[in-house]
Amino acid sequence: MNKKTLVLGATPNTSRYAYLASNRLVRSGHSIVNVGLRSGEVAGVPIEKPETIHKDIDTITLYVGPHNQEGLYDYILDTHPKRIIFNPGTENPELRRMAKEKGIETEYACTLVLLSIGQY
Repeated sequence: MNKKTLVLGATPNTSRYAYLASNRLVRSGHSIVNVGLRSGEVAGVPIEKPETIHKDIDTITLYVGPHNQEGLYDYILDTHPKRIIFNPGTENPELRRMAKEKGIETEYACTLVLLSIGQY
């Protein structure tokens, strides 16, 4: 089942987990939206700036540390995904609480692990 995923913190840097996640999501049959600060493309999808609100997102997978998330709160919450995955190093109790108040499911998990064990 395709779960359209917004990769927040997408990067063309091949050594970053966000890069690996974008590629693995596409290989697993999920459509993606790459959002980040650097231009480029990953898995054949351009990286866009966090400006356009996408209303058809199932999951936002976070690859932005908590200290850089505050400026993205409105963008994340206005997107209103079904769930947000806080990958290791992105855990943020404040954003998690705000998301839950809006009815958004949250998970402290690793997207790459979830995909590898068929639990995505």
